[in-house]
Amino acid sequence: MTKLLDVINSFQKLDFETEEAIRKYFIEEKFQKNELIVSEGKICSKIYFIKSGLVRRFCVEDGIEIIKWIYIDNQFVTSLSSFFEQKPSFENFQASEDTILYSLSYEDEEILLKYPLFSKFYIKLLRLYLSKLNEFHHLFTSMNAQEKYLYLLNTLPQIILKAKLKDIASLIGVSPETLSRIRAQIN
Repeated sequence: MTKLLDVINSFQKLDFETEEAIRKYFIEEKFQKNELIVSEGKICSKIYFIKSGLVRRFCVEDGIEIIKWIYIDNQFVTSLSSFFEQKPSFENFQASEDTILYSLSYEDEEILLKYPLFSKFYIKLLRLYLSKLNEFHHLFTSMNAQEKYLYLLNTLPQIILKAKLKDIASLIGVSPETLSRIRAQIN
């Protein structure tokens, strides 16, 4: 729970009462490698914080898994539209290795949002994530595959170190063979 509280406190300094509420409502969950955390077609009822592990977000299009993102330690994960609107998810989230998460249910999120300092944190977090999502979408759509790989290597090296090559290849939109050539050119 220390990692979670450290991340929250880096956004918004909390008081004792708010920290205790977070300890009460965030629940530790363990997922084995390849276990689904969020399933397409089902309502995502939790938001997660990755204590340790790796989570991949993907959709299945024409029978092929398309990786949309890979999440690493100390990141929050949820199917945004499914969780916030309580409608079926159009994507899957899966543990890529044994993973420990802290989960917060939709109902318990409502309770925590009544704590002013948690609400301030949440607004700051959402603003940052929306900004990063916008920036990422802008950058990634204008980059070629090698630039995408270098971007990940320089900004999120944990993804490159921990994720499967086929998942990284899918994320940047190339075949595993093309990714191997890109990596050879860089080295």
